[in-house]
Amino acid sequence: MHVLVLAPGTRGDVAPAAGLAASFVADGHDVTIVANAEYGHLVDDAGGTHVAIESTLTPEPSAQDRDDAGKASKPGVRAYLQTLRTYMDAAASAALEAAPGSDVILTNAISPYGHDIAEHLGVPSAEALLQPARPSRDYPPMIASARDLGAFGNRLAGHLAQLVTTPYDPACARVRAELGLRPESRRSAQRRRREQGMRVHHGISPAVLPRPSDWPAELTLDGFWWPPAPSRWSPPEQLETFLSTGPAPVVISLGSLPSGVAVADAIVDALASGTHRVVLQGEDLRDAAERLGADRALHVGDVPHEWLLPHAAAVVHQAGAGVSAAALRAGVPSVPLPIHTDQPFWARRLGQLHAATGPLPVKQVTGEKLAAMIEHATSSTTLRRGAQAVRDAIAGEDGTAPLRTWLRQLA
Repeated sequence: MHVLVLAPGTRGDVAPAAGLAASFVADGHDVTIVANAEYGHLVDDAGGTHVAIESTLTPEPSAQDRDDAGKASKPGVRAYLQTLRTYMDAAASAALEAAPGSDVILTNAISPYGHDIAEHLGVPSAEALLQPARPSRDYPPMIASARDLGAFGNRLAGHLAQLVTTPYDPACARVRAELGLRPESRRSAQRRRREQGMRVHHGISPAVLPRPSDWPAELTLDGFWWPPAPSRWSPPEQLETFLSTGPAPVVISLGSLPSGVAVADAIVDALASGTHRVVLQGEDLRDAAERLGADRALHVGDVPHEWLLPHAAAVVHQAGAGVSAAALRAGVPSVPLPIHTDQPFWARRLGQLHAATGPLPVKQVTGEKLAAMIEHATSSTTLRRGAQAVRDAIAGEDGTAPLRTWLRQLA
C-alpha cells in the first residue's frame, strides 16, 4: 500500500511520524511524508519519500517589530498568526501535491485537510495524534491547557475550543474547493467523522495518560512512536569527551523554535554560580554555552534524544509531547518550562507521575527560580524513581502495532 503521512509542524511533530513510517516501510508499504524541508533527513532515516513544505513557522520581524536602531524584537501576535496561516496553506499545497496514488492518509492535529483529500480520492484516513484532542472530563483543551478546569469545566472548554477559528481553517476550505467537494465547516466535518467512527490513534502510552473514561471505542492510546534510528550517525567526539570527563550534566533542550534571549540569560544566571555541568541544545543557546565556559558547558546540534538523555542528570525542556516522552524513556527527571498549547498539560502530567519538578512557565523564568528547580531535579530520589518507574512501564510497548495491524487489514 502507499501510505501518505501528513506531518506539518516542528521537529517534535515530524520525528514520531517518521518512526511510524519506518515501521510501515518494514512491513513492505511505500510511505510518503509531507514535512518541513529541514526534516528531510528524518524521512530518509525512515525509508520514506519526502515532500517538502516550502514555508517556515518562524515569522519575519516587520517594521513595527524593530526598535529605533533597526534591531529586530519579538514579533507580535498578528505576525505569528499570519505566519501560521501562510504555513498552513503551504502545507496543504504540499499535501495535494503528494496525494495522487495514495491508498490511505494519516493526518496530525494541524492537517485535517488530509481527510478531505482522502474523501476526494475515495480512500480511508485516520488521525495520528501526539496529544488528546477530543473534549473530555479528564483534561482541558490543548489550545489552552495551562489549567485543569475540573470534569465539567474541562469538557465544556473542550467543546468551546472546537468553535475557535484556527490558522488551518482557510487551508481546509481551499482544499475542498479545489477538489470540487461541497463546502463544510470544520465543526460539521468533525461531527460527521465522529458519526462515521473514524479511527483516532494517539502516540501516547497509557502508562503516562490513563485512558479517559468518556472516550469512545475508536479513540486508542497506542504507545509512543519513537523516531527512527538515524543512519550513519555517531556522537561527536567533543560530546563523548565532555560526557566522559565529569559527572552527568544537565541537558537543556528547548526545541526547534526560538526560545528567546531572556531564557538564555536566565540559564546562564542559574548555572554560573553552581557546579552543574550542562549540555545545551538549540541555536538560541549557543551564546549561553560560550558565556558559561568550555569546562562547564557544551553546545550541541541535532543529537538524538534517545542517545543523549540517558547520559543526563536532569533535562530542562519546554514540555512538548516528544521531548517529554523522550525524558520518560530515558528515566531522567524533568524541569518543564512550558510556553503554550499542550506544553502545560504535559508538564502537569510529568509532575503527577513524580517524574518532574513543578512547571516553571517560560514567562516566569529567572536565574534564581531555575537554579532551585535544577537543584531539586538533580538531587531528588523521588523524582529519579518516578521517572525510572515510567521508563520501565513503557519499555515493552510497541506503539506502532495498532496502526500496522489496521494497514494489514486494509491491504
